[in-house]
Amino acid sequence: MAAHSAEVVIPNAGMSLVSYLVLDGVAVITIQNPPVNALSAEVQASLLEVLRRAMHDSSAASVVIIGAGQTFIGGADIRNLQTMANQGKVSSMLPEMLMEMELAAKPVVAAIHGNALGGGLETAMAAHYRIASPDARIGQPEVKLGIIPGAGGTQRLPRLAGIEKATDMCAYGDPVQVEEAERLGIIDQIIEGDLLSGALAFARQAACKDIPRTRERVDKLGMPDSNSTIFAGARERAHKKRKGQVASLAAIEAVEAAAKLPFEEGCRREREIFAGLLVSAQAKALIHVFLAERAAAKIPNLAKDQAVHSIRGAAVIGAGTMGRGIAMCFAEANIPVRLKERQPDLLERAMAGIRGIYESSVAKGRLSAVDMETRLGRIHPQLDYDCFDRADIIVEAAFENLDVKRNLFGELNHLAKRDAILATNTSYLNIDHIAAATSRPEMVLGLHFFGPAQVMRLVEITPGAATSKVVLATAMALVKKLGKLGIVAGNCPGFIGNRMLRAYRREAQLLIEEGATPFTWMRPLRNSGWRWGRLPHRI
Repeated sequence: MAAHSAEVVIPNAGMSLVSYLVLDGVAVITIQNPPVNALSAEVQASLLEVLRRAMHDSSAASVVIIGAGQTFIGGADIRNLQTMANQGKVSSMLPEMLMEMELAAKPVVAAIHGNALGGGLETAMAAHYRIASPDARIGQPEVKLGIIPGAGGTQRLPRLAGIEKATDMCAYGDPVQVEEAERLGIIDQIIEGDLLSGALAFARQAACKDIPRTRERVDKLGMPDSNSTIFAGARERAHKKRKGQVASLAAIEAVEAAAKLPFEEGCRREREIFAGLLVSAQAKALIHVFLAERAAAKIPNLAKDQAVHSIRGAAVIGAGTMGRGIAMCFAEANIPVRLKERQPDLLERAMAGIRGIYESSVAKGRLSAVDMETRLGRIHPQLDYDCFDRADIIVEAAFENLDVKRNLFGELNHLAKRDAILATNTSYLNIDHIAAATSRPEMVLGLHFFGPAQVMRLVEITPGAATSKVVLATAMALVKKLGKLGIVAGNCPGFIGNRMLRAYRREAQLLIEEGATPFTWMRPLRNSGWRWGRLPHRI
């Protein structure tokens, strides 16, 4: 298996959302809705139109569906979902279109590169064959929007991948890489080199064979006894991992319908569940969050093509809980990092803690022992500033005290190379007051990781008054590389998260003053999925 796929060559067919071209007996349907080829209502209508055209085109014996640009189909148009949720009315032709595709008289081959997620995977599964380039990712992430697949995803996926894996993919929404998708039976073949050329060759061969339809496959649907164990375990895990969130349990119910009901009845049940979830408060909130996260990445007065610095090496000052977590973030992103602490016993304790976290992941099967040692090898513990002058970014994670931080930044001003970014992990202090301790305030900003840093996704990025655009853009790019969600915050006390916490804590204190015990108000919050705060064992 090659490590990299060649660039996908797509015929240039103008600016239509879905184009049509016949190449040597194969109808090539190309989706062209950048940036992710989302299945908007217009794309669905155009796709159905050209699919019907292909079925009546005597010059085409088979069909290839492919995506232009960097991906196949990234999923549904989220703004369309938001409109339907707010209007309380579900209107989509995708389920019917995919039914028609699956029942087509000519073989349809889905050629996947990049992402086939949500409606993209549903489209691929309704095709008769699925081939993919080595970079492809496959998944049903709808649960992360508070909904489930609504166009047959929970009914076709178990027929291809089996009940247990389909339940897991639909209940938690995590994608699988193409090698696993092929092993599971979701993908028929991985194509090395040019995807379109491979798809054309595959489609010509398929024209001579009987047409396999996903809906007709039953060999992976399991038996009632084994299935009941799978579904019971899945519900137990969902209650623990997705406390208060209804979509995961609903996804399990929909996959269970695939095991118990005929295909079309299962699809109707899936659609009923989807429609009920889409208008729920949870789905509306999660769709809003999804769109808000993408809006947060658009920084006013910061061009999309803004140049950024390359971050090849990092350093962290302070090996406490936050410092060691931040160091792990760099190590897991394949960025070597130096971790400095003042005292040998504190440094030893930090490295032991990091190893313990990784060993726990190995024990749970989330990480291999080889990967653990590789990541540990990227973290260099030290008691001095050796090689700090080579770091592209230095993150201060010391005690939350302005004088302490100003003293450290004064030292870094003389130690760090001139183009190094100097970041503080402060959760509350004024960035400008810290930057004033240096002669390069344009290189200083806040990177506030939330604890535990190696787990929590949010990072507050706080520029000071003098922070340069290139430094801000570099920080945004770095946080994304670390697998985090970067939110630009204003330079004010507590930024965003701690200002929220202050209001939350104030109301909690007022409740206690009015006679409510912590059990009274914390238990409903925790049961609804609220993660901040701890419920005491006893009062």
